[in-house]
Amino acid sequence: MTINDDQLYIAKVLKGETNAFSFLVEKYKDMVFTLAIKVTRNREEAEEVSQDSFIKAFKSLKSFKGDSKFSTWLYKIAYNNCMDRVKKNARRYNTSGIDEVVENRIQSSDNTMQIIERKERAVLMEECLQELPEDERTIIWLFYYKELNLKELIEVTSYSEANIKVKLHRARKKLLSIVEEKLEPEMINHYGRK
Repeated sequence: MTINDDQLYIAKVLKGETNAFSFLVEKYKDMVFTLAIKVTRNREEAEEVSQDSFIKAFKSLKSFKGDSKFSTWLYKIAYNNCMDRVKKNARRYNTSGIDEVVENRIQSSDNTMQIIERKERAVLMEECLQELPEDERTIIWLFYYKELNLKELIEVTSYSEANIKVKLHRARKKLLSIVEEKLEPEMINHYGRK
């Protein structure tokens, strides 16, 4: 499926074939939900945000000009919905169940330790990311995990290029500080004191 497929289905929806929108929902539902769960850190909130995002996208589809990819435009809608939801709910979100990991079968005992260490590092990094403010955590996640470029980040967040660069720089510095703070106790626990 390509961007041209998106345009084809968008054109169908705009011509009145509303069922064609289900193609776009199916194609991007995981992307939107993943963003929502990363920002809200609550499965039910993420499901509601995802649904709201697709409803808004459907209602606003005629305003999509095609200057950017449809996925970027949809990310922006989902991001704004997430941030609105986070602002509206000032309470701390429940993080249980976010990182449910499906265990892979391990075929060789030689790589078992590598897999375990990689998972431990991923869990540690996720814990560190959770300590960042929502907007910085989301920008880091979109930039590094979803590999959005600066232009796409600007479109999604509506921040200026300078603001995105500053936020990205500050978020990296904060994340490094958090990682260093957490890493030292982890290393001491893992290797013991000398």
